[in-house]
Amino acid sequence: MNLEIDKKHIVRRVWVNACRFLLGGVFIFSGFVKAIDPFGTFYKLQDYVAAFGMDSWLPSSLLFVGALLLAALEFCLGVYLFLGIRRGWSAWVALLLMAVMTPLTLYLAIANPVPDCGCFGDAWVLTNWETFGKNVILFVAAFSVFRWRKDVILFITRKIEWVFSMYTILFVFALSIYCQHNLPIIDFRPYKIGVNIPQALGSSEVTFETRFLLEKDGVRKEFTSDNYPDSTWTLVETRTITKEVEKDNESPLKGFFIQDLETDEDLTEKLLSAKGYTFLLVAHRIEYADDSHIDLINEIYDYSVEHGYGFYALTASPKEEILQWSDRTGAEYPFYEADELTLKTMIRSNPGMFLLKDGTILHKWSDGNLPDEYALYDALEKIPLGQEEFVSLWHTMGKVLLWFIVPLCLVLAVDILFIKRREKRIGHVKTAGGLMEGK
Repeated sequence: MNLEIDKKHIVRRVWVNACRFLLGGVFIFSGFVKAIDPFGTFYKLQDYVAAFGMDSWLPSSLLFVGALLLAALEFCLGVYLFLGIRRGWSAWVALLLMAVMTPLTLYLAIANPVPDCGCFGDAWVLTNWETFGKNVILFVAAFSVFRWRKDVILFITRKIEWVFSMYTILFVFALSIYCQHNLPIIDFRPYKIGVNIPQALGSSEVTFETRFLLEKDGVRKEFTSDNYPDSTWTLVETRTITKEVEKDNESPLKGFFIQDLETDEDLTEKLLSAKGYTFLLVAHRIEYADDSHIDLINEIYDYSVEHGYGFYALTASPKEEILQWSDRTGAEYPFYEADELTLKTMIRSNPGMFLLKDGTILHKWSDGNLPDEYALYDALEKIPLGQEEFVSLWHTMGKVLLWFIVPLCLVLAVDILFIKRREKRIGHVKTAGGLMEGK
């Protein structure tokens, strides 16, 4: 009987800890992708607020704070569950969060007010039904962890778990603030460095088709080789036409377009097919753009004019706002119209800047990290800035892990080598003392 109970306990313990690792891994990933792209999370919250008709009484500043707090909550909860820190609190919060999110995502799947949930940012886009299915699984896992939370295995002693919990909180907020001021350290969006925009937009190919004009009983009709009729028809004329066929209609950049504000002329191909270097200043709403670095932007424009490079500003704002910006900042560069959502996707800074060469993205800068005269000391063809920036996912992840895991591993080493050893020694002393008293 006892053996059967022990087997059930072992199975239950394995199940609970498997659920705990599943929850922890999902929350860590979800919180991390939100933390490195706080503006992306903010934009998604704006979509939800607008869909529910609450955008008139929820200020943007509050939504942005909410984006930071949501990322921090998910990341910290994931780390706590994974390591067994604050297991009572972690189990409660995980169950409460999933109890709220599961029925909410069911409603979103049925009503479909927004096309995707945004729970994993741009790193992994799920449909609303996929999100609901995921949340059902996570709810079962959260309930299991809550029900048998005492079976969650602890990896560290309670005496130092506060160090892990506090460092996790500080780390995730520092990461969010850094990515807010700069740009996401990992770019999951289609407009990343190294992408050739004209190629990614999808090109067209020209094919030739032969058509036949035939006549029968005074009736003329045009046929192709696929539906050529019988010999009762008389050939009148043969002609060859060209057909343009799109190769890729599902390009992730398909919403990208540039048009003239005055004439509404489509300038996308003209600007992107330009040879050489091109600077693109991107401000999805120029009336809300930060103008604290406008002098540097104007200097880059002067530099581009001096060396014969293209310089264009893209915005979704109306002409009146553009004129006010030009009057206030002394901007002389031309403005063109683009889709607001596309501009938000291109860069998480308002304004931000791209450097292209033959349509390929070489660099992306937030307004606080623009190159100055020390970086632009010569023509781009002669300086490192004219080369494509090196971006490595593994290199970036290595630095993140270095900043997060190494300090915690040092604390864990102290815990194992000193604290646990001392507790064992004290336990042995007490045991020996008890035996002496018994004698």
